[in-house]
Amino acid sequence: MNLLRIATRQSPLALWQAEHVAGLLTTAHPGLRVELVKMVTEGDRILDRALNTAGGKGLFIKELEQGLAEGRADLAVHSMKDVPTELPPGFALPVFCAAADPRDALVSATANSLDALPQGARVGTASLRRGCQVLARRPDLHLVLTRGNVQTRLAKLDRGDCDALLLAAAGLDRLDLADRIAARLPVDVMLPAVTQGVLGLECRAGDDAVMALLAPLHEPDTALRVRAERAFAARLGGGCHTPLAAHAVLDGAQLHLTGLVGSPDGRRVLRQTQTGPADAPEALGLALAEHLIAQGAAELLAGHG
Repeated sequence: MNLLRIATRQSPLALWQAEHVAGLLTTAHPGLRVELVKMVTEGDRILDRALNTAGGKGLFIKELEQGLAEGRADLAVHSMKDVPTELPPGFALPVFCAAADPRDALVSATANSLDALPQGARVGTASLRRGCQVLARRPDLHLVLTRGNVQTRLAKLDRGDCDALLLAAAGLDRLDLADRIAARLPVDVMLPAVTQGVLGLECRAGDDAVMALLAPLHEPDTALRVRAERAFAARLGGGCHTPLAAHAVLDGAQLHLTGLVGSPDGRRVLRQTQTGPADAPEALGLALAEHLIAQGAAELLAGHG
């Protein structure tokens, strides 16, 4: 096999990610040709409402999976935080690349922390997770729905649609826009999205030739974090409909997992950290989810919190 075709969205960040993976593949396999197959997803088309009202995370990957199923592409590169916890039959996620910065970034010309934002400032985000944590800390702030690619959101800030933005630090770093970051928010202030900063490579299940080519890009330590966080989210049914966050840190043979479930208005937030053996990441994710369910997470997830 001397040609690999990567299905990708057409946003600047998605193209960067696909080209980054293409570069890693050609370095690992000299002589391999890699082509990008550019597609537009439903998530790219719907910009006037939040994902939780438009259909959830899968909006960004369904067309890419269709391309895989039809043989128009051999793999897809995803921001793992966009990937639902259950894959459709016939697909596999064999590779997780080395993780970038998992934190959220505050973009503001005037404030270098959430606490430094003026009373009543307008914060641009489309994420229930970010909104919940912002309002829990600063209930005086106003959330402004901000969808679109990174550049579109920055343009909205620059023209005064909001006073600050919350974006993934990894995306800004990858687009050489780190100079726009006023602060990288500590995880105790803003717990990241499940698997934030991680790129996952999806292909057809059983496609051994493609999996063999992708294997050198797999980062086992990142995979442990991904497995724990996704198990936590899967047990809680986590999608885009409830504020939910998780972040795992590998510490030798131990894995520390912090999880959060909240109400969109930030009035109720359940947060807990649990530690377990790194070689059983799913068990840790499930245990932490059960702990939060015992504290009342099920009511929040059902929208009654």
